[in-house]
Order: sequence, then C-alpha cells, then structure tokens
Amino acid sequence: MIKQLVLRFKKRTKKNLGKNIIMKLLFITFIFVFFSYSAEFVTDEIIKRVDEKYGLFAEKRFKSLQKLILELQGANDMKKLEEVNNFFNDVSYSSDKDTYGVTDYWATPFEFLSHGEGDCEDYAIAKYFLLTHLGIASNKMFIPYVNVEGYSQAHMVLTYFDNPSAEPYILDNFKTELLSASQRTDLKPIYYFNYCWCFYYTLH
Repeated sequence: MIKQLVLRFKKRTKKNLGKNIIMKLLFITFIFVFFSYSAEFVTDEIIKRVDEKYGLFAEKRFKSLQKLILELQGANDMKKLEEVNNFFNDVSYSSDKDTYGVTDYWATPFEFLSHGEGDCEDYAIAKYFLLTHLGIASNKMFIPYVNVEGYSQAHMVLTYFDNPSAEPYILDNFKTELLSASQRTDLKPIYYFNYCWCFYYTLH
C-alpha cells in the first residue's frame, strides 16, 4: 500500500505544485519537531523540572508515562499501539490559539504532556515518537493529513503499517478506539509523511 502511494505521488508531482509546497512545509515542520524533542522521554530529572515549572498535575502525567514505558518493555506492537493510543488520548483537546496564543503550533511531546492539552497534530506526533522510542520501526508509521467527513477543519492522525502491503491501523484522538483504515471510512487522506518520507495521496 505504501509503495502504491509513492508511485501515485511520483506520477502527479508536476500537476500538484501548489499542494506539494504545502506538503513540504508539513514535512519541514515535522523535521523541526523531530530534532527538538528529547531522546529520553522521561527521566527523574525531567520529572523534577516539570514539577517545578508546570506543577503537580503535569508531574503526575510524566510519572504515568514513565510507568507505561516500563510496562511496555517487551510487549508486541499491537499492545504498544493500544496502550500509547489510550495514554495520549486521555490528554485534553485544546486549540493552539487557546494553548499557545498562535493559530498553528506543533508541540514536542514534552510540551504537549507538560501543558496537558493540545490539538490533533500534537496527539499524532507524541504517539509517533513514543512508539519509536518503544522500538517500533519508524518506517511503519506515517502521519496523514486528512479530511474528516462532517468536519470542516483538516485533521491529523497516526497510521501504523505492519508491512508495506498491509492495511494500516489508525490512532486518532477523535475516535479513540484503535481501528483499521477500512473501519474509518470517514477519513479521506491527502498527505502522508514521517521523518524520512513525504508524499501526496490522490483521491479517486
């Protein structure tokens, strides 16, 4: 499935220059977040700094994350997907305007968890990096930029492909249950990207 998407992207590159510019901007922003986040998701020193700056509730979130990471050592991919999806979906939704005072801001996982709120890309990015930290290959995960049926704003989720031809699973903060793509007919993907791939998906 991934290979088919890449081929479609290559065939339509010249016809979609405007869309490709947007796609590249998404990719560059993601790369910036990739190099901004701490390789250590949570340590005792991080928890101490979080408590000092953000308070008790933020400290509790990081302690819960620390416990989750230990519990998932040696777990299979599906268990990791389910638990990480559930963990971050417990964080409150908030617009970037309300949280950071700007129209659009892509938070690192540290910022997302410290504030205890964020919007769709913050959920997707945090899940991506924690699952990578837990040992899931980054080339199995993509962050699609999607349209949602009945929802006016664009949305982002995380997808997991067990292998390049497999049907992906969707990790979403709207519909919080881990579901396969065929069960999410409300989603219409536009762009797929991760830290090393970015391509445009043409709908038929």
